[in-house]
Amino acid sequence: MAKVSPLMIAPPVTFAALAVLFYVGMNRENPNELPTALAGEQAPAVVVSELGEKTIFTDETLRDGNIKLVNFWASWCGPCRVEHPNLEQLKVEGVPIYGVNYKDPARNALSFLDELGDPYVGVGADPKGRMGLDWGVYGVPETYLIDGDGKVILRIAGPLTQREMTERLRPAMAELE
Repeated sequence: MAKVSPLMIAPPVTFAALAVLFYVGMNRENPNELPTALAGEQAPAVVVSELGEKTIFTDETLRDGNIKLVNFWASWCGPCRVEHPNLEQLKVEGVPIYGVNYKDPARNALSFLDELGDPYVGVGADPKGRMGLDWGVYGVPETYLIDGDGKVILRIAGPLTQREMTERLRPAMAELE
């Protein structure tokens, strides 16, 4: 009887494990949604520095009794430019949005807001990305829906499109009202 080497077993086992991983990943309810461990938890600390003369926000701001959005963005981020008109639309509708400028020189961030408009009621800088790490940011843009008690309700990774607003953000906001 021939002896079976572990090296002969490893490739088929590895292939089977990857196949299961891909199958599970592709059959999620929403394959575009990145899960967050923060859902239902208190939002992590707000640790931002001032961005020019802009109004800054704090932990207390997130627990003011009103629903709000926290949006991580950067001037060097192409998708941030794509989502910006939607943030402006939400601002006009009265949705408070707080911005976190992520790993960006202040002058570039301020130029971005001067050029495209400032949808934020409060904005701060996260030049080293520390707050982004605490919040579990994969990349910018990312937007979090926060309830009046400061709990994370929803996370939208990637640009906030009209579709995301219609299918995910607005229904989640309606449940909180």
